[in-house]
Amino acid sequence: MTLRAIILTFLITATVYSCKQEQSSEVKQNTSETKEFSLPEWAISANLYELNTRQFSQEGNFQAIIDELPRLKSMGVDIIWLMPVQPISMKNRKAKGDLMVEDIDDPEERKKYLGSPYAVGDYLKINPDYGDPSKFKELVKKAHAQDMYLIIDWVPNHTGWDNPWITDHPEWYTKDDDGNIIDPIDYNTGKSWGWTDVADLNFDNQEMRQAMIDAMKFWLTEYDIDGFRVDVAHGVPQDFFDSLTPALTDVKDDIFLLAESNVESHRNNKTYHATYGWEFHHLMNEIARGEKPVKEIQHWYEKDKSRYKEGFHIHFTSNHDENTWAGTVFERMGDGHKALAVLAATLEGMPLVYNGQEEPLRKRLEFFVKDPIDWKDYAYTEFYKGLFDLKDDNKALWNGKHGSDPVFEYIDDKSIVFSRAKDDNKVIVILNLSKDAHAIPFSFNDKAFSEMNGKQLLTDEEGMIKMDPWSYLIYTK
Repeated sequence: MTLRAIILTFLITATVYSCKQEQSSEVKQNTSETKEFSLPEWAISANLYELNTRQFSQEGNFQAIIDELPRLKSMGVDIIWLMPVQPISMKNRKAKGDLMVEDIDDPEERKKYLGSPYAVGDYLKINPDYGDPSKFKELVKKAHAQDMYLIIDWVPNHTGWDNPWITDHPEWYTKDDDGNIIDPIDYNTGKSWGWTDVADLNFDNQEMRQAMIDAMKFWLTEYDIDGFRVDVAHGVPQDFFDSLTPALTDVKDDIFLLAESNVESHRNNKTYHATYGWEFHHLMNEIARGEKPVKEIQHWYEKDKSRYKEGFHIHFTSNHDENTWAGTVFERMGDGHKALAVLAATLEGMPLVYNGQEEPLRKRLEFFVKDPIDWKDYAYTEFYKGLFDLKDDNKALWNGKHGSDPVFEYIDDKSIVFSRAKDDNKVIVILNLSKDAHAIPFSFNDKAFSEMNGKQLLTDEEGMIKMDPWSYLIYTK
């Protein structure tokens, strides 16, 4: 069989553990005796697209998402993750900083502040600003009809202050010595995280745990969603997830579960398929600023591989937290933002794109007010489609055990070359992750890689790959 080389070349122009518990990293077996916890077949080569309903469109509702499903499908999106779709609490709703909406005198000014989606007012209801239950069901069905899958954000660590649980079951919440319900505590300082718009749940209460499990099962049965991204999973005891996961998979066995955490037991206990690649993300930011050498990538990977025995990370250059609080990719990564997106999409795990990155999004989206993405020409669509298609078409890049581990062929302070291979498929990624032109002493002889249109493209006469600043090459066979 004749092998044909495909080369994708783009050159860059201008472009915590909670105080409530002590997590265990020991490997335990899933408590379910009836089903093996495994990645759904539909997620084996999948990517993830985070969607902020409020800011995704001028309308800020489910219908606007439905209208955009064909575009997202054509871009190669596989899984849509919706930020919380439940009602947002009014009580203690934040405006900005420490200012609460109820402290604003001007009624018209108060209307501007819509609160944090993570201050859930009712676990079982739909935010009326987004639509009604029938419209949400339509969104899920139409996503499925386009061979896309939909997961929702779930917030188990805390609720809004007017959630019915507050009134009906105050014993389900964490209280101070005077019996007052409190907001979540930073385990590092013993003081409030500053999330004063939410009330901390007490996972010592078994009734609350069961109610939480029942609420999550409701979304699987009532709306046929395909899984959950679990917010602040690092603040919830592992033994809750040991009970939760088999309960959910007994209802629907092909769901995808993502934990916002870097806690080993979340994956090693087979309670989540994936966790956040926070450490790697921060390393990419540091490399972009010139604060860390590129060779730290290999050090990170080897350490990380020793920690996690199951599952994989999601990797990203942006998400809702990073964009709003830390800055856009242009602020944090400068001219390196595309090269680092290539790295995040190919090194290991599942790539994540935040809504608007395909525009590209050049502003920080406000968190508590309506601040829609200014869609114009979708200039980066082909870039992200290329990365999504690359992953889908190359078995070596598939997720977790369905793909392969990277082999570091060459690495120095400025550049990296790694390969991934599975069966007859192989991908080689070459990146200059610096602001300087750089020559990389690397070559290989396989004509399936080095030949395109009859020209030798890989190395010069000295056997060096000469790379422009923040440039990259991807070779496949």
